[in-house]
Amino acid sequence: MNRISVSMLAACGVLASFPAAAADPDLQALREEIAQMKRSYEQRIDALEKRLAGAEATANKAAPASASGAASAGGRGAATGFNPDVSLILQGAMTKTQREPASWTLQGFVPAGEPEEVGPPRRKGLSLRESELVLSANVDPNFRGHLNLALSPENTIAVEEAWFQTLGLGNGLTLKGGRFLSGIGYQNEQHPHTWDFADAPLAYAAFFGNRLTAEGLQLKWLAPTETWIELGLEAGRDSAFPGSDRNKNGSALGAVFARTGGDVGISGSWRAGLSAVGTRPAERGFSQTDTTGNANTVAFSGNSRTVGADFVWKWAPNGNPGERNFKLQAEAFRRVESGDLSCVDAAGAGAGNCGVRLAGTYDATQSGFYVQGVYQFMPHWRVGYRYDRLDSGNAAIGLVNSGALAAADLPQFAAWKPRRDTVMIDYASSEFARLRFQFARDVSRGPGLVDNQFWLQYVMSIGAHGAHKF
Repeated sequence: MNRISVSMLAACGVLASFPAAAADPDLQALREEIAQMKRSYEQRIDALEKRLAGAEATANKAAPASASGAASAGGRGAATGFNPDVSLILQGAMTKTQREPASWTLQGFVPAGEPEEVGPPRRKGLSLRESELVLSANVDPNFRGHLNLALSPENTIAVEEAWFQTLGLGNGLTLKGGRFLSGIGYQNEQHPHTWDFADAPLAYAAFFGNRLTAEGLQLKWLAPTETWIELGLEAGRDSAFPGSDRNKNGSALGAVFARTGGDVGISGSWRAGLSAVGTRPAERGFSQTDTTGNANTVAFSGNSRTVGADFVWKWAPNGNPGERNFKLQAEAFRRVESGDLSCVDAAGAGAGNCGVRLAGTYDATQSGFYVQGVYQFMPHWRVGYRYDRLDSGNAAIGLVNSGALAAADLPQFAAWKPRRDTVMIDYASSEFARLRFQFARDVSRGPGLVDNQFWLQYVMSIGAHGAHKF
């Protein structure tokens, strides 16, 4: 607008400089009209300059006042400054299983028991899955806070995550405290709505009850190198499986992890990691029935150590995953447990083969892995395949070796190699909405107990949600 005004004034000046000899009534009238336009533009420009100066002065006075108002505790300005990211994840599924879903178990492995849906869905037909309500925001320039509430189909609310994280420790260090998903492995830190399949791999179900939750502190260090290298250390309570809730002070869970990764050209990228976690469960139990038909509670106390390795490869033509992309993901775990195994009559009457209480030693080495690939063959559409395999090993059970109990009295510990094949196809109308069909042939229950499982799942995301991990 200023350029137009200056050009108009210049034109007015040129026309006004014509000699008076050319005094013609029409020309004289034109000169007067141009002079009026010139005075009008000068007045408008002067008014605009005054308004600009006033606005700048007001802004300069308001800035310090805003800063002091935000800093004052309990002021009205402080309340309006809190603006967290809020998101709601809705999940549900129509499921059909060949066998009764509530009786599903991993033969040869101690049942995790928690969270509620370890393995296939516990309900037939259309039902809600665990949904999430997430709030996250910077507390101040030094800390960030995060709360994740799990909304279960049983109309209960549980705190899945509640942690603070530092923002400016420097030297590549980040400290997190509270309840959080452990950094071990690759998939453990991911919430179910980001999984590429409707359920967790069998290895996660067997060793971590779908995912390991830590309650304590986590320290990460990002190395100042060209190649991405991250190291992590965790310590805290071991109330979650494979640990148990213990009425004891101090830390009973410890975990370490290391990972590295990088790019291969412009189309490929990779990540590889190693991790280890140790817990000391006390009376970590589950219910069973012995050969007399009597209900018993079997409990393990001792040391549980799990080590794992993970690898992920991602490919997208020219680094653009919008049209096509492929993801290969694999993890393997090995767990060693040693301690004592007890068997108690659930009714407390001393009935059945376990009596009031029997106890002996327990040693087991178990392993498992999964490999999966997901290919987006066109925008919005993906297909995937996952292969799961576990090995329960042959546990050394003192109660059985001593003859106090028969192996049939502890049916859950019978050796088995669970396996499962899963295929899926899903459609994402956007990054906020996904529909998935999945079929699995599950051979986890034991010899000859094949279970064909069908899923039709929906995942909907509402509100602001942080970027997903690599």
